[in-house]
Amino acid sequence: MGDVTDLKNKGNAALQKNNIKEAISLYSQAIGIDSKNHVLYSNRSAAYAKQKKYVEALEDAEKVIQLKPEWPKGYSRKGSALEFLNRFEEAKLAYEEGLKYDSDNEQLKQGIKQCNQHLTGPAGSQPINPFSNLDELKRKLKLHPKTSKYFEDQSYEQMLQELNEQPTLLASKLNDPRLQNTLSVLIGVDLDMSGANGDEPMESEEAPPAPKSETPPPSKEKPSHEQESLEEKGLGNAAYKKKDFESALAHYDKASKLDPTNMAFLTNKAAVYFEQNELEKCREVCHKAIEVGREHRAGYALIAKAFARIGNSYMREKNYASAKQFFDKSLAEQRTKDVLAKAQQCEKAMAEAERLAYINPELSLEEKKKGNDFYNAGKYPEALKCYNEAIKRNPDNATLYSNRAACYMKLLEFRLALKDCDECVQKDPNFIKGHIRKGGALEAMKEFSRAVDAYQKALEVDPNNSEATDGCRRCLHVSLHFALSPIWRQFCKSQ
Repeated sequence: MGDVTDLKNKGNAALQKNNIKEAISLYSQAIGIDSKNHVLYSNRSAAYAKQKKYVEALEDAEKVIQLKPEWPKGYSRKGSALEFLNRFEEAKLAYEEGLKYDSDNEQLKQGIKQCNQHLTGPAGSQPINPFSNLDELKRKLKLHPKTSKYFEDQSYEQMLQELNEQPTLLASKLNDPRLQNTLSVLIGVDLDMSGANGDEPMESEEAPPAPKSETPPPSKEKPSHEQESLEEKGLGNAAYKKKDFESALAHYDKASKLDPTNMAFLTNKAAVYFEQNELEKCREVCHKAIEVGREHRAGYALIAKAFARIGNSYMREKNYASAKQFFDKSLAEQRTKDVLAKAQQCEKAMAEAERLAYINPELSLEEKKKGNDFYNAGKYPEALKCYNEAIKRNPDNATLYSNRAACYMKLLEFRLALKDCDECVQKDPNFIKGHIRKGGALEAMKEFSRAVDAYQKALEVDPNNSEATDGCRRCLHVSLHFALSPIWRQFCKSQ
């Protein structure tokens, strides 16, 4: 343990000197020795954030919460990392969760205020930022003939970076023709209303000269194969609603053959497989849909929908880790409350599964024996650590809470001892030692009336228990002494 403390202190010193890589290395070495130390993950999370590795900072913050869910600092770290990732709704939820454990924490309150400044969408939601996924956005813009030339000017990439970090700047930059064309490419709508800004037209082919006839040009109609594909899609949707899945699949397949560039037909087909519980087929079609969408520059919402459907398929199989991975990918494309809620549901399910997988009564018994040996040797902090581990390994064993309460009593942590005693007698109301230790904790806190109640509960279990009888007598004696003291002093003055 001394090595861990030494490494942690060296890491803190390195972080203060802004030697971030060294600090991360030292914290990682300490974690290698003591992987259950929540403070080490918290410190490394702060170091990762300084290094602008916000995903790693978030992972460490979540580990802190997993190891010590009642420690508000973990939620502060998580909220901060999520803020840096521009995930303000999730950040606010993290800060609010932390306030449940420390309602007066100013850092958490300030975090919520900062998030609210960004949650300006409907019902306090986070506005959609078309510049959120910067890497994918640049890839798309470099491939498009209308925007590829802008990358020759470094100021263009700088503008994209600024909008990624501060989407509120969008309104102030709308006069820049480059931004107008960028948004046109991203959302598929031509925003150029001036007609005289010198930019290239959207179409790659030259437009034919306008006819001199006064007859207005005919309106553009979709090519016949596209129109037919949409009709087939409509027939597929109607069959899907009637749960005629085989007909729906046939119509969606025909639509895809008529227009292989439209990924929506594939995501609809995946929805049919999902309803049929053909989950592997559902995922295969979704992956194909994403490839088609990427190739033909589909909107972010369609890509997000395909990722979310893959996540739903894994969630149905209770494969929460894979589901969370694809829900996160969906959120990176487009943030929706439904997918966000499912991602958080997966996080909770994964944490619960990890907790249950950790349970092992045999290992718990070993830790209990170690704790008893340390306790008998007067090494109470070491005993406490063993009892903590024993409880994690077997949280339903009432005896373990009683033993840890005895340890807390020796360390003069009477309120924590009382809390463990309450947990003990709740799990096993007939465990007499739990009632006796509860009485002892209350007696140490000078709450003699409540202590008497605890000792009497013990006597209900075993009327002949001498410890409970002596405890009752002691508390009643002290209570009587305090009650008679004013009368005795008055009697002495009158003599």
